[in-house]
Order: sequence, then structure tokens, then C-alpha cells
Amino acid sequence: MAHAIRGTTARLGEALREQRWDDHRYYHHNLVNRSLHFISATTFIVAYVIVWFEPAIAALLGWAVAMTSRQAGHFYFEPKDYDHVNDCTHEHKEEIKVGYNLARKYVLMGLWAISPLVLVLNPAFFGLLTPHTGIVSFLENTGMLWLGLAVAGLLFRTVQLFFIRDVETGLVWATKILTDPFSDFKLYCKAPGQLIKSIMEERRQQAR
Repeated sequence: MAHAIRGTTARLGEALREQRWDDHRYYHHNLVNRSLHFISATTFIVAYVIVWFEPAIAALLGWAVAMTSRQAGHFYFEPKDYDHVNDCTHEHKEEIKVGYNLARKYVLMGLWAISPLVLVLNPAFFGLLTPHTGIVSFLENTGMLWLGLAVAGLLFRTVQLFFIRDVETGLVWATKILTDPFSDFKLYCKAPGQLIKSIMEERRQQAR
């Protein structure tokens, strides 16, 4: 029994490392993207701490700062031409992406962007929230709505992976997403300094 548990744990750990490595090598070439991921990771860690007593504020931070900076790195700075480092096309990477590829991220971020409009049209959100009476309570309700969207997005893709891949892949992906802030913090903590150094070196080259 103990041997079987250790074997399963080792297999899941290896699968988690593989998903993280694929994500890093395929989607984090650009220094600006890596720097934005460091900002995102730091913000998510703060949100993880405060979500237990200020869930709305945690969700506002998570979506408005952490997610926007994270996805901006992918949408605007990460190269989408042929990946000579990994010898594959952008289309191939999108096809084999386990979690949210760019197409799915556009849908998710679109839902995030329009979700506050739902509170304008239905302030009580079908009876689940206390209708807002001002900007502060509107932001609080928006935060709770965004928190629900985050949970729904995580559960939806996890369960979807159960059916299109297998249960193990879905559980490993969910674990990866929840722990990404800590691994990204460690991976990309030097990226902002490297980016500044790169910009300064480029300016020195131009000045010559």
C-alpha cells in the first residue's frame, strides 16, 4: 500500500514538473513577459494571504493586477512566430496546450471584462449578492463575482480535462495553476533586473 502511494505521488510529481516545464519553455521566452509574470506571481501570493479575510479585495487584486499583467505578457510580448528554440510552430503549441491556450484565454478574459456589466443590469446577481448602494459596495460585489469566475474557470477546465484527457491530467493541471504563483516567483524573480539591464545595454549600444 505504502509503495503504491509513493509510486502514485512520484508519477503525479513528474507529471506536474512536465506541465510546468512545457509551460515555461513554450510560453515564456520574452523578458517583458517573464517580468510581468513575476509581478503577477507576487500579487497572487498577496491575494492568497488576504483571501481568507478579504475575499473581494483578493479577487480584485487577482484579476485586475495579477491576471491582466500575466495575460498581457502572453498577448502582446510573447513571440508567436516559429519557435526555433523548441522547433515547433505557435499553432502546434496552442494545440497541445493542456490548460488555457490563447484562444481560451481570450474567452476567459472577455467574460472577466464584461462581468461587471451583469451587476449593472442585475445588482443582486440573481439573489446571490446584496445589491450595491455605491462604488465601494459595487467593487465588493465585483470582487465576489470575479472570485466565483476564478473558481468556475478552474473547475470547468479541470473537469473538462477529466473527459478529454484523464483524471490525473486534470488534477495535475489544477495543482499547477494553484501553485504557479510560487513557482513563477522563484523562476522569474531575476527577470525585472535582467530586463532593465538589457534595456540599458541596448541604449548604450545605440549611443555609440
